[in-house]
Order: sequence, then C-alpha cells, then structure tokens
Amino acid sequence: MTPELIIINGPQAGARFPLGNGDFVIGRAPNSTLVLPEPEVSWRHCQIRLQGKRFLVTDLKSSSGTYVNGMRSAERWLEEKDQIGVGKTIVMFRSGEADADAANPIAAADTKPALLAACSLLFLFRALASSEGDKHVLQTQILRLIGDLIPNGDGILLIGATCGELTERYEHEASAPQADVISAISHVCEEGAFEDSNSRLVAVPLYLSGGLFGSLLVRLQERDQAQLAAHLETLTAVSALASVGFEANREVEILRAENKFLQQQIAPKTGIVGESPLLRRLLERVERVAPHDTTVLITGESGTGKELIARALHEKSNRRDRPFIAVNCAALTETLFESELFGHEKGAFTGAIAMKPGLFELAQGGTIFLDEVGELAQGFQAKFLRVLQQREFFRVGGTQARPLDIRVIAATNRDLNQDVSEGRFREDLFHRLNVVALDSPPLRERKDDIPQLAQYFLQRSAEKSKRHVKGLSPEAHEMIMQYSWPGNVRELENAMERAVVLGDSDWVLPEDLPDPLLAVAPQNPTSKYEDSIVGAKRDAILDAYKQAKGDYRGAAKILNLHPNYLLRLVRNLRLRDDINRLKGQ
Repeated sequence: MTPELIIINGPQAGARFPLGNGDFVIGRAPNSTLVLPEPEVSWRHCQIRLQGKRFLVTDLKSSSGTYVNGMRSAERWLEEKDQIGVGKTIVMFRSGEADADAANPIAAADTKPALLAACSLLFLFRALASSEGDKHVLQTQILRLIGDLIPNGDGILLIGATCGELTERYEHEASAPQADVISAISHVCEEGAFEDSNSRLVAVPLYLSGGLFGSLLVRLQERDQAQLAAHLETLTAVSALASVGFEANREVEILRAENKFLQQQIAPKTGIVGESPLLRRLLERVERVAPHDTTVLITGESGTGKELIARALHEKSNRRDRPFIAVNCAALTETLFESELFGHEKGAFTGAIAMKPGLFELAQGGTIFLDEVGELAQGFQAKFLRVLQQREFFRVGGTQARPLDIRVIAATNRDLNQDVSEGRFREDLFHRLNVVALDSPPLRERKDDIPQLAQYFLQRSAEKSKRHVKGLSPEAHEMIMQYSWPGNVRELENAMERAVVLGDSDWVLPEDLPDPLLAVAPQNPTSKYEDSIVGAKRDAILDAYKQAKGDYRGAAKILNLHPNYLLRLVRNLRLRDDINRLKGQ
C-alpha cells in the first residue's frame, strides 16, 4: 500500500492524497499539494518529505502552527495513524506498512458500511450542535453512535485538555477504574491512536482547533478481538465526526457569549437594557433592519426609548461612522423649519449674515432621526415628502439642488393611522415613512426588565454623583415592580437618579422613591418583620420629636439624620398628624 494522507474532517473528509518522493505541501497557496482555503492556514503552512524510509512533517513558520496528535511541532517523524492538525483540518497519516484491510478482508468489508454510516451522521452532529449547543446531549449522541457501529463494545468518552484531566475524569466516573484503561489514556495523550489485543482496547484522541480535547475508548468482546484494527478505523472516523460536532458546539457557545457581550455593550451606548421576550424580539428586528438603508418608523408611548432604538439602528448600520442627527419636530416653528432642516444662503432673509448648512446637510452620509414626526404641520409635511421622494433639497435662498444621501428614521407617540383618516397627516408621507415599523413596548409590558433597568440607572447616577449605592432594598424593589410606570423608562431613570441624589444609605429605601410610587405602595406591610421595622421607625421619630419639642431640626440631630431626609420619612410614614398632636400637648 502506498503511504498516504486521509482527510478525516471538514468538507473534504475522506479525500486521500498519496505521498511520493517529492515535497507534499499543505497551505492556502493554489500551487500547494493540498490546498486548504481557511483563514487559519498560512500560504505555505507545512510540508511532508520522505527522508530515508520515514516521513518528516515540518512547519513552514506558519502563524497558527502545525499540530501532530494535538502537540504543536516544528518537526516530527510521522508514525502510523498520526493525526496532523492544520487550521481546522485534521489529516491522518497512513504509512502503508500495516495494511489492516488487506490482512483482514472480513474486517474491511465490515468496516466500510460502518464508516459510511458514521459519515452519514455528520450533518446530524452539525445540526445538533448548531441548534441546541448542548454539550451533554452531543456526548450522549456520540456514545450512542459508537454503540451502533461497535455493538459489542463498551464505549467511554472523556473530555479534557491534558492526560491528567482525562485520567482524573475517568477515575471519577468509573465505578472501578482499571489500570489498562489508564495506560491507554496515557498512550493516547502521548502517541495518538492505541490498540492492544491483550486488553482488547482501542482508543483515539479527540482534537479541537488543533489541540487535545478528549479521548474515545472502546473495550471489545473476546469474539471481536480479530477485528481490533477495523474497529480502530471506525473509532477514528467517529472521533473526526465528534470533533466536528464539538467544534460547532464551541462556535455556538462563542456566538452566545459574543451576543451577550454585545447586548451589554449596547447599554452604555444607547441605554437599551433588558432581556424580556418583547425586548429580545425588538432587538432581533433591529439587527435585521439595521444593515439596510430602509426608512424606519418607530412607534410607542412617550418615554419608551424610541431615540435609543434609532441610535441602535444607526450604530449597527454601514453609516455608523457618519453623523447621527436627532431633530425634535415638535419644537420646529414655521419660520425655523426650512432654515433649520435645509439651511440658508447668505442674505436669504434679514439676519442671514452668513451661509448656514441645515441639519439634512450635516447628516449627509449618516442618519437623521425625526422625533415626534406626527407633530409636523401639514405645510411642512408636503416639503418633507418632496425631499424624501427626490432625495435632494435647496437651501433657503439657494438655486442649486443639493443631493441628499441620508437614512431617515422617524418616531411618533401618536396613532398616525388615525391621524391619516382624520386628515391631520398626509397619507402619502405616512406610507413613505412606514416602510418598516418598529414598536417600542411600554415598560408595564416588560416588567421583567425593570430590576435590571433600575440597577443600570442607579449605577450610572451613582458614578455621576460619586456615591456608593449597592441597589434597591427589598421594600423598594417591591414598590417599583407594583408601579405601572406611565412615564415608562424615562420616568424610571428619573426615579433612580432622584433616589441616588436624595438618599443617604447604601441601599435605596422606599422613602427615597418619588411620591407617585409611594401612593400605590401597599398600606399594610407584607410581613410581621416589615411591620416591626415600620413600627420601630415611627416610634423613634415620634420620640425624637417629643424630645425636641416638635422641632424637626432638633429631632433630626437626635436621630443623626439629615433634616430633609427626616421630613421625607415623616411624609412617607404619614406621621404629620401625630407630630401636630405632639406639638399641641
């Protein structure tokens, strides 16, 4: 049999390349003997050369290295069934000196359908790892596959990056660890594939990204001892498929971690915080829409963060390096509209002492965000529609049409469909803006996000105020969850900033929250413990007022509290009538 290399994973799995007397070069270069178009593979990555009667693999100063049986190697003599890792591809070396198939034609005949069955499950592994990302499920499927292909064998799958980890895992999982298995693990780590007729053990390593990741071991029944080499071939094929599955699994885990990191990165830039199903669906649509220049209309109640969504669209678009200009349409008067948006030429009107570029011009190449677009007067709507249709504008007093390259994102808290039906908003402009509609959900519909949002706003306000705030007390947490938040996220942000500024504790207390939240708080405490705390506060405050003869400053001094904080406690605990009775005594 001619010495050869067999690719055992990736799109070229199963391809065979004979090794002759010349240099066998692996790399991305088109003139390589084995071309691997992977970014991790160098132009000329490594070469295999016959020297005497043995083959030597040499790394050609590649950037990611050449691995033999999971160990990075500058040069190494190749042995039968050594596995060479180049980028994400693994090839197996066959010396041709021990042709197991020729020596055992029955085993070869039995092995071929088994290998075909193993290859047919390649896509099963890919689908399993990509859709679920569950490593434990993948391990179960691999052991099940071994059981199908080697029905009389006892399969073991161990995960670990070193011989010590693999041995420790085996000793932990096995009810009665056996010395020959431990010896096989050691051989796999140091030499690669292993077979032993005395113990009837076959074992192969698992590689991931060129490094050792685990090992597959099978102990055969005595009647299968003659097929030891054939079953080792089968196990090698399974290990290649398993590596593909674990590689896909790792990529899923990395993508999930990156997604979580990116979600965390969105918050500092845009303030979009939360993981509720509603918000996740909205952010998924943002991800899909952002790369395109489609006009977007964002609807939702006041304070839900429509501008934050617009900024997220801009940050994730191809225009992210260009300006993002926000315009409050409700603040534009008739005299300012054209001048502010289109700009004006020098001398266009009284007071125009110099040329001034408009907001459209400043946003050139980027994004313009038209907030409260439903407030535009109808005269403005016609002019704006023309700009959207023609994608050009004139400065006030100018005669030259200026091309416009911007993305338009609009937002409104009005029902524009109703405004159109009642004649307050142009139907043609509405359809021009409403290409893609995104709805920003009110906070009361995403209550799961309230604690996370509150903590985010607390920490941001604490940093600005140079105060240390750990978070919400249980009582304060209960109150913010019961409140309906008519002002939405903006109201929650203001409430947390107020709590940081006015509070003097490491924790936000109920009395630090705004009056509207206190008004909806349960009048009766939810437990005897809370009842005792409230009672103790009331008694201490009334006693201090009594000692200070009704003077709140004196009472605050006795209690070692700031006078303003004491007044808030009196209001929140509804003690004013009791204190007035004390003064009248």
